[in-house]
Amino acid sequence: MTMDLFTTAPACHPVRFNVRSLCTLGALTALLAINGCAAPAESAANTAINANTRPDTAQKSPLIYQMLPRVFGNQNLTNKLWGSITDNGSGKFADINDAVLADIADLGVTHVWYTGVLHHASLTDYSAYGIDKDDADVVKGIAGSPYAIRDYYNVNPDLALDPAKRLDEFKALIDRTHQAGLKVIIDIVPNHVARRYHSISAPEGVEDFGARDITSVVFDKHNNFYYVPGSDFQVPQDTNRPPAANLDGVGAAQDGHFAEKPAKWTGNGSSAEQQQANQPGLNAPKPDDWYETVKLNYGIDPDGKQHFPALPQQLAFAPIAHHQAFWAQQADLPDTWLKMRDISRFWLSMGVDGFRFDMAEMVPVAFWSFLASDIKSYRSDALLIAEVYNPALYRDFIGLGKLDLLYDKVGLYDTLKAVSQGKAPAGQIQQRLDEIKPYASHMLHFLENHDEQRLASPEFLGDAQKALPALAVSTLATEGPFMLYFGQTLGEDGSESGGFGKPSRTSIFDYVAAPAMARYLQTDDKGTFGSNSQPQELVLRADYRALLALAAEIKSEPVARFSVFQGARMTNGQLRKHNYVSIARGDYVILANFSDAQVADVGNPGKPFALFEPMTKPRGTETGTETEATAERSDVSMPELLLRLPQAADSEGLAPWGVNIYKLPSK
Repeated sequence: MTMDLFTTAPACHPVRFNVRSLCTLGALTALLAINGCAAPAESAANTAINANTRPDTAQKSPLIYQMLPRVFGNQNLTNKLWGSITDNGSGKFADINDAVLADIADLGVTHVWYTGVLHHASLTDYSAYGIDKDDADVVKGIAGSPYAIRDYYNVNPDLALDPAKRLDEFKALIDRTHQAGLKVIIDIVPNHVARRYHSISAPEGVEDFGARDITSVVFDKHNNFYYVPGSDFQVPQDTNRPPAANLDGVGAAQDGHFAEKPAKWTGNGSSAEQQQANQPGLNAPKPDDWYETVKLNYGIDPDGKQHFPALPQQLAFAPIAHHQAFWAQQADLPDTWLKMRDISRFWLSMGVDGFRFDMAEMVPVAFWSFLASDIKSYRSDALLIAEVYNPALYRDFIGLGKLDLLYDKVGLYDTLKAVSQGKAPAGQIQQRLDEIKPYASHMLHFLENHDEQRLASPEFLGDAQKALPALAVSTLATEGPFMLYFGQTLGEDGSESGGFGKPSRTSIFDYVAAPAMARYLQTDDKGTFGSNSQPQELVLRADYRALLALAAEIKSEPVARFSVFQGARMTNGQLRKHNYVSIARGDYVILANFSDAQVADVGNPGKPFALFEPMTKPRGTETGTETEATAERSDVSMPELLLRLPQAADSEGLAPWGVNIYKLPSK
């Protein structure tokens, strides 16, 4: 897979760029010349991403495994509504042992994204460890949101066997992960922090966010927050809150008040009404706002004026070294930029291999160029993943912001969900693939994550096996990498009612366990996982493993064609309705069936596809017989069937909600 993220210089002698030593583009040219490389061509700055370039087979496409450690290793299946950590338990770093990591690596995973690692606001009392209690009025759930960070320089005490040694325990997990051949991703939440942010673990000389803010003004370039001078913060009154009986010993009881004057802007900037009135950040957020967080100031005033250097457009798609040289010349940057830079350096020094940036599009693109330049000067291979939902912003965040991977949520994910649910025609998949083609290698595909419904939930598909065709398209129809969510390969259904979190999504706010994951992690006397799993869970995992085992080889070939078959065909006197797609990629052909109908005769994918796309009749109106179709393709050698999913299918052809993968005969 050829992606800008893996290099900081042309492929010649290795160069480790340091932003402090590259003061001009001339200096960059000289440095490259010393190392025996040609300087980057000026035209490189305006080069668009070439989606048709054959991927580099030496570089394995990332396969990312997202897990929430608090839930992942939790074997307490009580799942009491609004349960405390004592009631419902919590997973620990120690649960992610060598055997677990080897099992994850066995799926072909390259990176593990540990979600909810940083110390965030919670109602669990850790005052015995010098941690101030949080106020229940500005915490969501009992366990709290992983995206309300209260100390960027330490980790969640819930996850440690000994909370006093929590950072050491996480370092040990990083080491175990690396020893398993995997890389570590953690979250950085750039847009907001917890309303009671205070680091007790920061290195000497590092100040808290807001420590030097001028609170008498709404905005100052070097303030970390925005303020509403003269106003108290008002707690929303209609939030989903735990019963008082569950709040014993949590500190300030939930009384509808939180002392904050002047009020700071809420994490998402405002309520909907305030946004419509163009008055962001007023002191009374709505219950569905991110009221537990405060928005960080990156140097954009309330009128939208930017108080930082403009990023030259000619840097779009230029090598990262050009960006490093540009920022080496800049001074007097907003203080928040420097604080977030120092946070990323801290975690890189701990051995972290990359970051997932929450709601990156709420932070200016210029900052991402600045941060990526700094990160890549320390770790040129660091993987930078960003949550960006607006396709109109993709080009800037990739080309100018130098972010490696962006979520493909509103494109392929939303479309595959609609097609799988029968709410959209399969033809829309082709439209989405065409739309992301210019950025294909930079789009991260997924079918589950902490924000989305579980595939097996009744609200999504009700049966995780029905996601196999969507899995095939997500992993094999594009150049982009794929991400798995823990429990996805086992059909986790997210049916737990934690309290703040709602069923269909495994809660990130509550102390809960994921039953299918818990069953799988129980081992027999030989240490084999899955000894307590349900049969269908192990069948599904085997299907995922089989498809993912072929993915790397298939993705080394360019995508030649994506075809859609929808409609009905009269076969031996029976009308059969079909809704399936074919992906031709090099010598491989993948068929994915998005319907309940068995396709008894898939024809000869080697022609491709006489049965599916007859030359004389429009698609969807075929009335030919099996005999006629067979005659059409009798002169073509049949391909090798490499994989049929579900593997448990007891019939030939393309199973309902099934996937067939073929290798074409050598020419």
